[in-house]
Amino acid sequence: MIISYGRKYVFVHAPKTGGTSMALALEDRAMKDDIMLGDTPKALKRRRKLTHVKTQGRLWKHATLADVDGLLPLRDIDGMFVFTMVRNPWDRMVSYYHWLRDQRFDHPAVSLAGQVGFKNFAQSDLIAASMAANPAHRYVTDITGTDRCSLYIRLEYFVQDARPLMDHLGFDLELPHQNKSQRSVHYQDYYDDATRKAVAGACADDIEQFGYRFDQ
Repeated sequence: MIISYGRKYVFVHAPKTGGTSMALALEDRAMKDDIMLGDTPKALKRRRKLTHVKTQGRLWKHATLADVDGLLPLRDIDGMFVFTMVRNPWDRMVSYYHWLRDQRFDHPAVSLAGQVGFKNFAQSDLIAASMAANPAHRYVTDITGTDRCSLYIRLEYFVQDARPLMDHLGFDLELPHQNKSQRSVHYQDYYDDATRKAVAGACADDIEQFGYRFDQ
């Protein structure tokens, strides 16, 4: 997450949507007082400034608007351009699986990805429940339950979708490709009918809201 009072925006970083690339692009033009939550170079340097801040939830790269209540008051959100990235759920699931397989921290999803193939992973109750509980709009919903997003940017249509953001900022952005995983270029190669339907069910909210299709 990046909170910029100087440029009046809040970037909310939903997982595995190209958010690290967005954070790096924004950091290239960061202002000295921008608040950064994450593991990018500038975010790590600025993190110590937030040590004593009391918030509703955890302050980390994937914090939601509700989490940062206390750091970012509701009255301040009113004047901010709030945006996040979204991604085709079938593609995102493949990226998530491969990312997890490279991790070593203690988490049920990490353990599962290390033990089973992609199809069993994507059809598991654990992953279905996690995806269903965390649609894109959850990340940009404030503590009152209000979706405060000014702009959802589809990763696949970045140049088109990000134009209102770039107009707000007053400069253009290009996304560097970060966190590239070892996987097939074509996410469709990972799926059979059962796996495709499992992801469709787990990610139904995002598919409906953003009009995604399996063959998109």
